Amino acid sequence: MSKFSTFIAAALLAAAAAPAGAQDAAAQARERLAPYRQLPVFEAAGAAFDARQCMAGKKIISIPNSSANPFVKNINNAMKGVAERVGFTFMEWQNQGQLTQWVQGVDYAVDHRFDLIDLLGGTDPRVLGPQIKRARDAGIRVAASHYSGFEDSVANGAEAVPIDYRKAGRLLADWAIMDTGGKANVLVLVSSEVMSTGAMLTGIEAEFKELCPDCRTQVQNVPVTEWSTKIQPTVQSELLRDPSINYIIPIYDSMSQFVVPAITLVGRQDKVRVATFNGTPFVIGLVQQGSVAMDIGENLDWIAHAVMDAEMRMLCGLDAVKDPKIPFYIFDRDNAETAGKPPKLSTGYGDAYVEGYRKLWKLDQ
Repeated sequence: MSKFSTFIAAALLAAAAAPAGAQDAAAQARERLAPYRQLPVFEAAGAAFDARQCMAGKKIISIPNSSANPFVKNINNAMKGVAERVGFTFMEWQNQGQLTQWVQGVDYAVDHRFDLIDLLGGTDPRVLGPQIKRARDAGIRVAASHYSGFEDSVANGAEAVPIDYRKAGRLLADWAIMDTGGKANVLVLVSSEVMSTGAMLTGIEAEFKELCPDCRTQVQNVPVTEWSTKIQPTVQSELLRDPSINYIIPIYDSMSQFVVPAITLVGRQDKVRVATFNGTPFVIGLVQQGSVAMDIGENLDWIAHAVMDAEMRMLCGLDAVKDPKIPFYIFDRDNAETAGKPPKLSTGYGDAYVEGYRKLWKLDQ
């Protein structure tokens, strides 16, 4: 019997002991999770186009939220690789997440006549109004990528390359419902200042309301700048206050490094499980170790291709991309080793997108 089969058998036993409503909730959650346990398939976000021809002579600059953030840094590295294959200029504006540095990046793009400014992974258009106006007045497109959910509006005229953050939130709730047999009591950890948090929390709350209204949830906000000092004591305090908590959902997986020690320190590692989102390699390592039950992963190289596809379409006069078709893939104890030991970036997702984008962009012509 495989590890996942053993896990499912245990979940079914738990569900069998639960009331009929809880059993039904767990079954529906399991059904909704199933597609995200299959290797992602490539879906085009639009019609094929000759990327080399339309991007010849064009320039894109990316201003990540911080070059010290490995998540966006590795997306930028992959975006550079895409630009080299297609044949246009790409530049990352190195910064340490300071507003003044973002302003300098936009000013540099305007002064050096770039065609598009990519605000990646949290570089916030809300605080760059005058700079975005200057860029747009100069004929430069401004895109906020991997920043907002499908339902969110982006400030100051920036165009969005969104992510389905609400779906990610729903999947996190589904996992907790399934894994507890429909008897979840969940502590949700968020960072409200991050744009994507609203969509993720909406998804979590909507899924519990729809599938498991008798499940219990509570939300604690911890700003990103305070993760290292406040997550662990917050989790410890909540677990001691309410010993019936059986699941923790830190909506961004790097939070997990502070959650796991808190669970251990209060002696609840056999009773409290963790589900999270992003697919950061060290957290997939925690899945391999059994400290985290599940991590919804995103292939950073796939993200880079999807963002570049959307932004090239902007510059080539093609239809705007409303859904860049960036897939989610669930890593749990049954398949986490496919990400490598130790886990590696963009590993374990398959490579369907590589050939898919090559054909979509007509790179063989």
